[in-house]
Amino acid sequence: MSKKVNAKRAAYQKKQEEQGKKVVRWIFGTLIVLAIAYLIYTFTLM
Repeated sequence: MSKKVNAKRAAYQKKQEEQGKKVVRWIFGTLIVLAIAYLIYTFTLM
């Protein structure tokens, strides 16, 4: 393969990795917010 194809592939792979990390952060952030909301909800029922 040519160097140009390898460079494009490496850039695409890096971009995909960054987007994947961003999605994982959003998922964990949402889960933490939902957990806090659930804790507040359960304490208000007591």
